[in-house]
Amino acid sequence: MSTKNGNPFTNAMRQLDKAAKAMNLEPHFKEVLESPRRIIDVSVPVTMEKKTKKIFRGYRVQYNFSRGPVKGGIRFHPSVNLSEVKALAFWMMIKCAVVGIPYGGAKGGVAVDPKKLSGTELEKLSRRFIQALKPNIGPNEDIPAPDVNTNAAIMGWMADEYSKLAGQYSPAIVTGKPLDFGGSEGREEATGRGGLMVLDAYCKIHKMNPKKTTVVVQGFGNVGYNFSRLAHKAGYKIIAVSEAAGGIFDKRREGMDPDHIQKTKKARWTIDGVYCRGSVCDEKNYKFVTNKQLLELPCDVLVPAAIENQITSANASRIRAKVVLELANGPTSADADEKLNKRGIVIIPDVLANAGGVTVSYFEWLQNLHNEYWPVEQVNEKLAYYMTRAFNGTFEQARLFKTDLRIGAFILALTRITGAMRARGY
Repeated sequence: MSTKNGNPFTNAMRQLDKAAKAMNLEPHFKEVLESPRRIIDVSVPVTMEKKTKKIFRGYRVQYNFSRGPVKGGIRFHPSVNLSEVKALAFWMMIKCAVVGIPYGGAKGGVAVDPKKLSGTELEKLSRRFIQALKPNIGPNEDIPAPDVNTNAAIMGWMADEYSKLAGQYSPAIVTGKPLDFGGSEGREEATGRGGLMVLDAYCKIHKMNPKKTTVVVQGFGNVGYNFSRLAHKAGYKIIAVSEAAGGIFDKRREGMDPDHIQKTKKARWTIDGVYCRGSVCDEKNYKFVTNKQLLELPCDVLVPAAIENQITSANASRIRAKVVLELANGPTSADADEKLNKRGIVIIPDVLANAGGVTVSYFEWLQNLHNEYWPVEQVNEKLAYYMTRAFNGTFEQARLFKTDLRIGAFILALTRITGAMRARGY
């Protein structure tokens, strides 16, 4: 493994080690969980618009099938690599067990900067990747979903391609699809909404008043924007947001309107409306800050909602939030995790905080299998039940084992995973 902080799978295994030790997990179960069940490594050839052929590297990792078919997103990003995808698949396995939905974990990705592709090239890449994965995915085996730089439009292409290959209409093959193609109401905002539900539960226990609670959000994509919008509506003060290009900070700490920022950002589009060219930095009414500066702003709640390894041993000592709500996957390295805990900074872990997305993906899958459409009120009511139950279970395990919330969540998940493995005769 490469670096102490930089290898996501190393960090994931350190978390497993810590949880296994805390709960006295049987060694043979731990050994099984240290490796994914299946790794798929593919080349994805795409004929570009200039008639040249380009080969992209793609991965799909299926971690554990003990609790059901595997579930997890597909990301398009230049930094995609096998270590990252393995870690994300592991965390998805844990996450599904934390919220109590009958899935194992998976993840996939293609090493590409999709914003440098034309709309036609992007669609070709999406369809060719599904062609490569077809022998190993299916509605009862592996159900992909959106992740970084993928969205409903891309999921629609993937579902259509799989349906053509299967010779039948198969909307349950992926989730996060457009509403007109079997998508679920409430799916787009589900991760952000679920994160807010968890934060609300934490604030209620600790008697934190939302109207006096300042929030900094790193990442203003689907998750960061929807969380910010809903949190603002609930009374929280959003004082800073950022994207890859940088961020903006409300020096008066009065709170921003995320909808206004999003409207300014979306004034510019590219790639046939699939991606937005704009940035939060287009909003000129606030002070510009770098992502490094944003993470270190004093606030009550810091919300990393971008990519992994944003809080590391290099900057953990300068984090000035009281609570870190992890809406990204793996945003805090194992070393940073220990440093923040020693400083008394509470981490609400990703495997709990961002589980709203996979929970509503589960609802979409159920609707597709039964040819149903649920109203958004029903979706949100069910989401609140699952997220509140997951938070209470995590909090209780952390209390019983006298540990932090991350290890509490892992203990809750590992108890369910090993219970399924034991029932299967492992």
